[in-house]
Amino acid sequence: QVQVAESGGGLVQPGDSLTLSCTLSGRDVSDSAVGWFRQAAGMDREFLAAFSGSGQTFFADSAKGRFTISRNSADNTLILRLTSADVQDTGVYYCGSPTKCSIRGGCYVPASGVWGRGTQVTVSS
Repeated sequence: QVQVAESGGGLVQPGDSLTLSCTLSGRDVSDSAVGWFRQAAGMDREFLAAFSGSGQTFFADSAKGRFTISRNSADNTLILRLTSADVQDTGVYYCGSPTKCSIRGGCYVPASGVWGRGTQVTVSS
């Protein structure tokens, strides 16, 4: 069974960059549908970015331009990089698989999928 674990969160200042990692076990990241989501306090979990199993990338409109996503096969990790962090980026960042996406946009992890425990990111001066 696939398991995912997030790492790399912490406190960053506005304008800084941040890199988060999602390590997969039980399946190769290179052919996995896996994505990043974020949940701010009191809000629903929202989709940010994902790779499909075939290597196609998907981004939420709100994530385009400041978030990039990549895969590291050597470490079997999914990388999320945020540039120009803003206080509104504060939240718990989760990795989920499988992440199902449609061409029209919108990605989700089905009830049968798996989530990591999340990593807290706080953007504050």
